[in-house]
Amino acid sequence: MADKTKVHVSNLKKSFGKLEVLKDISMDIHEGEVVVLLGPSGSGKSTFLRCLNQLEIATEGEIIVDGNNITDKHTDINKVRENIGMVFQHFNLFPHKTVLENIMLAPVELKKMTKEQAKEKGLQLLKRVCLTRQMFIRTCSPAGRNSVLRLQEHWR
Repeated sequence: MADKTKVHVSNLKKSFGKLEVLKDISMDIHEGEVVVLLGPSGSGKSTFLRCLNQLEIATEGEIIVDGNNITDKHTDINKVRENIGMVFQHFNLFPHKTVLENIMLAPVELKKMTKEQAKEKGLQLLKRVCLTRQMFIRTCSPAGRNSVLRLQEHWR
């Protein structure tokens, strides 16, 4: 199987005023690759990730995701984002929803799965990490938040 480039970054720069946070970053990420961004606080890791989804606009450079140049102002970024998943450092769960409902939300809203398919997948994931008894707990409780945190690494 030939390598398929999923993300291509070329000469990426990002500045906030006079502060240059990202300095000429270039890299390719291929399908199936696991990539780790490692560095001290304030080194630009989160800014780089936010640029990959156009949550921050790059000052210079080019970012191509699945063949779509997201730095091109004519690209429909919302269409590209339908196939990009991100979990933020400080994510917010919906407290009025159960653990299972929070797990099901993204695949259903993005039309990747029906409610029934997402529920089945969610139950599989809860079983995989021994949390089926927490499926009806609201995420505003500590038990609910911890359940979703443990599931993030298994959702694929």
